[in-house]
Amino acid sequence: MIELRTPPMGWNSWDCYGASVTEEEVKQNALYMAKHLKDYGWEYVVVDIQWYEPTANSSWYHKFARLEMDEYSRLMPAVNRFPSAKDGKGFKALADFVHSLGLKFGIHIMRGIPRQAVHMNTKILGTDYTARDIAHPNSICPWNTDMYGVDPNHPGSQIYYNSLFDLYASWGVDFVKVDDIAASRLYYFHEAEIKMIRKAIEQCGRDIVLSLSPGPAPLEKAHVFLENANMWRMTDDFWDHWPALLNMFEQCHKWSSYVQPGHYPDCDMLPIGHIGIRNYDNGGDRYTNFTKDEQLTMLSLWCIFRSPLMVGCELNDNDEFTLSLLTNKDLIEMLKNTHSSHQVLRTPHEVVWTSTHLNGDRYLALFNISDEVREITFPLHKIYLPNTCHYLDIWTKEQGIINDVVKRTINPHGVCLLRLTTK
Repeated sequence: MIELRTPPMGWNSWDCYGASVTEEEVKQNALYMAKHLKDYGWEYVVVDIQWYEPTANSSWYHKFARLEMDEYSRLMPAVNRFPSAKDGKGFKALADFVHSLGLKFGIHIMRGIPRQAVHMNTKILGTDYTARDIAHPNSICPWNTDMYGVDPNHPGSQIYYNSLFDLYASWGVDFVKVDDIAASRLYYFHEAEIKMIRKAIEQCGRDIVLSLSPGPAPLEKAHVFLENANMWRMTDDFWDHWPALLNMFEQCHKWSSYVQPGHYPDCDMLPIGHIGIRNYDNGGDRYTNFTKDEQLTMLSLWCIFRSPLMVGCELNDNDEFTLSLLTNKDLIEMLKNTHSSHQVLRTPHEVVWTSTHLNGDRYLALFNISDEVREITFPLHKIYLPNTCHYLDIWTKEQGIINDVVKRTINPHGVCLLRLTTK
């Protein structure tokens, strides 16, 4: 399994373009990332769902749409949206472009085998088995009609998954987000296919990050995720509404003990900046509904918890504030070089988290989860710090000395995030 010392950071096309992103849009966002974000640790450029559907034009799925597919039952990029994929080249040229910028390339897939392949009874590369032989027609995604699951007891199923990841490796794929595989709801968790996909990655000869969706991931299956995946979703799709962000505090608290190098529970994407251009979920074309304070809270929670960071906006439309969120070196330092993150206090009005830097410094996040301005106080001794500490405010850059108690007036849904040192 690929070794990831720090959580993956990147851009994903879903929040902005839904199922309909084009090659040119991917390239333009990659160029922006290379110019403005790469030096801060952002590196993955991920094409989300339906890249194989010529008729995709929004976040709305077209039932039983015709899909681009090769003779071996493997989906291929739609040439009308990804012109460099013509003549069976797949994503090789686009991946090469992303790599030329010093970045990494990723794709989204649905678990299983295309229904189209099953109905046509097409071949499976490397065997005499066909799509119809390995399909599990009763294992279907409730919200997307593209795929059937595969029969985990049929030997051809592993051969099929191996052929998929051999193809992705030949394209130069660095990151695969597998959907309809990881949630706790009825028929949504597919342990056998998770394990087959892990085996397929291991045999393909390329380091590929494995991300599992959607959530909420079942906590009782944490061992399956830790053994097979690099990241897995703790919630269903996350959007720019305060109740969803408030709920994330509980999800992070439940999963905090499972965060470890190479394996990261995933808070989902960061719906900031200009989103919804062709994604009609939750309000359509807009700049984020989150207030500036809520955006600071979201980034602070994601980073102190050590979630992967995937931003979903049209990067080229970033304003100065959105760019500042993504290029805060002190925030990213906390994300990359801390451990032992956990919640230390929760009341109806406030939440407090802490984590420890590799050099021994401590981080303290005071969250005001109420709808009113509140003064929050927190004694240093509660996280075993001496009475006097130097501090750096991660967001305001204010520095100074704290004696005994941290005391801050914090806006509704806002945060104070401090780095504390005794040196």
